Amino acid sequence: MQNQVALVSDDTDFFEYILPKLTLRKSDEVYKLNFDNILETIENLQSVIFIINSEKNIEKTLQLLEIVKSSPSIVFGYNENEAYRNKCLKAGCLEYFSYFTADEEFDIIIQSALSFLSLINQNKFYRELLIEHKAISANNNVFLDYKTIIDKELKIIDRKSVSSVLVAISPNEKTKFLLQPNQIETFILNNIRKDDILMNFAPNKYFLLLNNTKMDEAKKIWEKIKAQLPEEIFAGFALAGRKTRSQLINEALNKLHENINKAQLYGKTITSENEINTNFKLFRQEFYKKIEQVLNPVFYHIQQKYGDKYYGIAMNHEIGEGFGNFYIKSRNIEAEMKITTPGCTKINIDILYNLLSKNSLKIPESKRITLEPREFEAELLESLIEQFISEFKGEVINE
Repeated sequence: MQNQVALVSDDTDFFEYILPKLTLRKSDEVYKLNFDNILETIENLQSVIFIINSEKNIEKTLQLLEIVKSSPSIVFGYNENEAYRNKCLKAGCLEYFSYFTADEEFDIIIQSALSFLSLINQNKFYRELLIEHKAISANNNVFLDYKTIIDKELKIIDRKSVSSVLVAISPNEKTKFLLQPNQIETFILNNIRKDDILMNFAPNKYFLLLNNTKMDEAKKIWEKIKAQLPEEIFAGFALAGRKTRSQLINEALNKLHENINKAQLYGKTITSENEINTNFKLFRQEFYKKIEQVLNPVFYHIQQKYGDKYYGIAMNHEIGEGFGNFYIKSRNIEAEMKITTPGCTKINIDILYNLLSKNSLKIPESKRITLEPREFEAELLESLIEQFISEFKGEVINE
C-alpha cells in the first residue's frame, strides 16, 4: 500500500532539511503543507504520516495534533524541550525530535511510524470487513451480534473465574424519542475501558459487559456515564459467571425493566429510595396476584378439557410468583409455553420445543409473543394455549 508523508511547516527551509533524512519507497508520496491551508488538504489524505515543524507555531502544532491524532505524527522542535515534548505526546504525537537527534535515531523514528501506519491500515481493513458482515456498527465500534460475543466472553469469564457484570441499558418510552441516533453509544464508548464491550440489541438499547469488575464498581462506572447523558437513561445489572447467556440477559433485562417501571410509577412523587422500593414491592405483589388470577383458572380449565383427550400426549403446568409454564409432552417431542413478566412492565409468552428422540422430525422454531399487562386476559390466554396444543398435535401426527 502506498504511504503518504505530510510535511507541515511555515518555513520552506525545513522541507529542504528533512527531505534527505526520509528513507521512503518510490511509491510513497510526500506533501509539503503549511498550517494555513492544511485543514482543506488533510481530508483528501489517506494512510498518512505527519511530520510537523513546531519551531514557530507551538500552539498551532498542539491544535493540529488533536485533529490528526488518528494518524501517526512526529513533531520537530528546535531543541530538547522536555516540557513541550510531554505536551506534544499528551496531544497525540507519536515521537518528538530536534536538531540534536542523530540520523540513526531519526531513521528508527520513521520506521516506527511506518510500522504503526501499517497496523492502522490493517485495522481499517478488518473493520471494513466487520462492517460489511454486520458484526459491528459503521459509526462506532459497537458489536451487533451480541449473542455470539456474550457466549464467547462467558467462556473466558468462567475459565478465569473473574467477577464481571452485564449491564442492560435503555431509555424509557418517552426519552427514546428525544435522543439522536448513536448518542447513547458515543457517551458510553467515551467513558469505558478498552476491555469493556458495548453491544447493540435494539435501537437505542445496549448491553455493556464490564470485564473484571465487581457490582459496586460497575454501578460507579454507570453513574459516571449517566451523569453526562442529556436524557434520563436506565440500566439493569447482572453478575456474569456460571450462567447461560439466556439467564444472564434475562436477569439484566428484568432489573432494567424494574428500574424503568419504578421511575414511571414513583419518580415524580417519591424521592426516598426506601419509599420507592417499598411501594414497588407492594405494586409487584399486586401485579403478580393479578397474573395468577388469570393463569390459575385457565391452566386448570385447559388441562381438564384436553388432558385425557389425546392418546400419547401428557399435559402439565406450574405457576409461581410472576410466571407460569404449560407443558405438553409426547414420546419424541416436548414443548413449553413459558409465561414471564420482566419488570412487571410486560408479559412475554415463549413457545419452546425440544426433541427427545434423534429419530424425530425437525421441530418448529421457538417464538415469542409480547403483551401489555392490560391485554393479558383469560379469553386471550385460553385461545393461545389451544392454538399451542393444536400446533403440537400436528407435530405429533407428523412424527
